[in-house]
Amino acid sequence: MRDIEIKDDMIRLGQLLKLAGLADDGTHAKNLLDADEVAVNGEPEHRRGRQVHPGDIVTVGPEEIRVASR
Repeated sequence: MRDIEIKDDMIRLGQLLKLAGLADDGTHAKNLLDADEVAVNGEPEHRRGRQVHPGDIVTVGPEEIRVASR
């Protein structure tokens, strides 16, 4: 698991996927979500606009990232 730092108290899931290098762009992020590849805190997620906060764990396939504050 690796930490991804954000500067605010939340970030949208699609933005986080791009920031972490797990999605090339918004379309790629949407495709990952539509393909049931993404989970937030162990729950499947399909909304690109889902707010994630420091402490949340996002899983994309075998990759796992933790949202951290700066």
